[in-house]
Amino acid sequence: MPQYPSVPLLAVCRPRHFPWLALLLAGMASTANAAGAEAEVQRTHTGPVIENLGPVYDIPGAWNLESGVHYRAVMDVAEGPEDATALNRGIESAARFLNMHVRSGIEADHLELALVLHGKATRAALSPAAYRAHFGVDNPNDGLLHALRAAGVQIFLCGQSARHNGYTDAELHESVTPALSAMTVLTRLQVEGWALLP
Repeated sequence: MPQYPSVPLLAVCRPRHFPWLALLLAGMASTANAAGAEAEVQRTHTGPVIENLGPVYDIPGAWNLESGVHYRAVMDVAEGPEDATALNRGIESAARFLNMHVRSGIEADHLELALVLHGKATRAALSPAAYRAHFGVDNPNDGLLHALRAAGVQIFLCGQSARHNGYTDAELHESVTPALSAMTVLTRLQVEGWALLP
């Protein structure tokens, strides 16, 4: 097999020898800068109401709630992950609701929010001790429930779902209020003027 002399690539491919190479490299740098700027635009943020949870995108100038108006909304959370170690994203949506609106200029004290947990979301309402007893792991929603309650969010649990799953009121998380049923909560709050967020 013939041997060829070793020549450094840069000695051969210099921009003065190949003007198109300089243009190609400049174009690649420009594309990388544009991608970096786009990544910054698409970056999510948490807070200011619930830190490190409820990530949202800032969308300046977007159509929004009206500042100065008092809002009351109830979220219906019936789904939950199969994995007992996974955070319930439906519950985390409450943190997203608060974070995105306050970040966009709506007064935090003008947002009243309630959650009703039922169906597959029921187990998230267990206390740390009860969750560990039933599933052998820590409740991944414990910190989220505490943070939401500290922010003034009312968290109701469907009593029918709790009993169906074999949970007693003594096993419930301290941030959760037991209710007769999810239907009861949704009916009463809507009659009282709360908007339903399905």
